[in-house]
Amino acid sequence: MPLVRVLLDPRRPASPGSRPSTEQLAGLYAPPRRRWVRSNMVTTLDGSATGADGRSGSVGTPADRRVFDILRGHADAVLVGAGTARAEGYRRLRVTRRTPHPATLVAVTRSGGVPDGLRSPTEGRGPALLVTCAAAGPRALARARATLGEESVLVCGDDLVELPAALDALAERGLRHVLLEGGPSLLGAALAAGVVDEMAVTVAPTVVGGGFPRIVAGPALATPVGVAVRPHLLLEQAGTLLGLWRVRRRGQPAT
Repeated sequence: MPLVRVLLDPRRPASPGSRPSTEQLAGLYAPPRRRWVRSNMVTTLDGSATGADGRSGSVGTPADRRVFDILRGHADAVLVGAGTARAEGYRRLRVTRRTPHPATLVAVTRSGGVPDGLRSPTEGRGPALLVTCAAAGPRALARARATLGEESVLVCGDDLVELPAALDALAERGLRHVLLEGGPSLLGAALAAGVVDEMAVTVAPTVVGGGFPRIVAGPALATPVGVAVRPHLLLEQAGTLLGLWRVRRRGQPAT
């Protein structure tokens, strides 16, 4: 398998061209010690977030999957929209020798419906939470609590899920490093709410055409330039580009 090659690492100006080991690669993706929300999305060269089957997994590459595992290994919680959880076949994360305490799978849903993958037996798999809002209604909330347990259903917001409140609730449970895996609507809402610290974006070396979704969906973000980001890391393996982009807060100098 071709090795990962560093193209850009502003923290280490002499690093371009280096070939990090597996341990060093995991270190490059280590989040800060403070609370941190990182998204992870894959896109084709022509901007599609999915293949013809409507799934992001179909445009992934071995390099993307390798980084995918590293990012999950650093996360306390994996945050995903309920629709994406169903479409991509999400299940509670598996307990392994390397991850005896896997990240908590957290599904976000306005309706309060529990994706099937969260209902799976817990033996050999990690915990799961459902984040919803009061608009789901008493019956849906009661069903969700009966399925997952009273403490595993978080009501954050009235008409819509309020992501800042949801992330505060996760942090109170010790889930400080959150990996947002989509879908595009959830990422768009998170960017609009200003809760994303960093975006991990993989560009797969393929072109699919068609009218498939982009990695961000929803209303236009702040105009005229949207959400400003700055490069933090750029890697390449067998034509796949793997990047980390830090979200630039207002008043933060450009670097």
